[in-house]
Amino acid sequence: MYRELAKVAFGYPIIDNHAHPFLKSKHRDSIQYEVLISEAHGDALNDAVHTLPCLRAAAQLSQLFGLTGDDATWEGVKKKRLEFDYAELCKLCMEPTGIQCILFDDGLGGIAEMAEELDWHDKYTRSPSKRIVRLEVEGQTILQDILVTNDDSPLSFDILCDTFLKEFTTYMNDAAVDDQVVGYKSVACYRTGLDIDPAPCSADELHECLSSVSKQFKEEGFIRFEHKALNDHLVKIVLDIAGKCKKPIQFHTGLGDNDITLTKSSPAHMQPIIKAFPDTVFVLLHSSYPYTRDAGYLTSVYKNVYLDFGEIFPFVSADGQRTVVHQVLELAPTNKILWSTDAAWWPERFYLATVQAREVMYEVLAGFVSKGDLTEDQAVSIVKMAFFENANRIYMLGLQPNINILSPQL
Repeated sequence: MYRELAKVAFGYPIIDNHAHPFLKSKHRDSIQYEVLISEAHGDALNDAVHTLPCLRAAAQLSQLFGLTGDDATWEGVKKKRLEFDYAELCKLCMEPTGIQCILFDDGLGGIAEMAEELDWHDKYTRSPSKRIVRLEVEGQTILQDILVTNDDSPLSFDILCDTFLKEFTTYMNDAAVDDQVVGYKSVACYRTGLDIDPAPCSADELHECLSSVSKQFKEEGFIRFEHKALNDHLVKIVLDIAGKCKKPIQFHTGLGDNDITLTKSSPAHMQPIIKAFPDTVFVLLHSSYPYTRDAGYLTSVYKNVYLDFGEIFPFVSADGQRTVVHQVLELAPTNKILWSTDAAWWPERFYLATVQAREVMYEVLAGFVSKGDLTEDQAVSIVKMAFFENANRIYMLGLQPNINILSPQL
């Protein structure tokens, strides 16, 4: 064992640069538990229990919960977790993580109805939580409010378009000067793909999109932006604001559910938009799996691109995780890699993600040291950058690492 490397890999504080809030206690069982280890939905989610990630998660949670023998199964874990008081479960899962600060995207569907407020989570971290603004969701809310307010006397599409864009831009500019907000996020990958067109869209295109969205709201009672010209236009508004205020913008890339068009989820599609906004910091989320090498390439050739190697913990097998980390390190500058849990709903997800990430980082970097590709000091520096320093810098958090957050016995 490389003692100094192990000390930081298993004990250095972490900035989780992308996660989602916990469910409230009364909603702790409102979502199918297999979401903990899979992006699948519907009937496909039932097959997740037969994956290597599920079997590994069951073993690790069984150990955490004190289950042995025939009880140490996925079903045993599901049963045992319900015996814990919710606050006790949260503490049990969060204390071993060493997470010092969490950056929360609160735009995931269901959060407003079922999840805790961001500052509620501060009891489980040493530094206050911060917010990431999901632009598409905020845009939908703004447009819906405008349509509801003017329901009795609908606005012309010229006025509707002008009003919406002004209010959207104002909201995003306000976020730029909000100390609680440290960045933005786009789910263009889910809506219309990552081939975001840097060219301006026409007024006619915007009017057509807003007409379609307004019709959807009238007929179905909700709004979902999935109109390419509109989505791309809103992303470009926020890219410009983000560049001026020096707050990063995160992009969902790769790994997701069946709502994604997989062939449009590679960050390789983003080259034109990255070039068009050289002053804006792009963070490619979720390891861009299975397009990790594409993301590493972009990170290596564009100064304004950073790569987050999250979500694969615990969604991918241990061997797959090691492969992804190897691919990240093939090209990506180590001062431009970040880590996140992408955890949502339950504290167990934070636990699994950090335990697995710490193990894999140690194994991969120890392998490089043993082959002479790195010195142990260099490997130690990479861990510190990936887990804490890089996120602290680009999100301008101004934190000091709490190096005593965990005290591994090595």
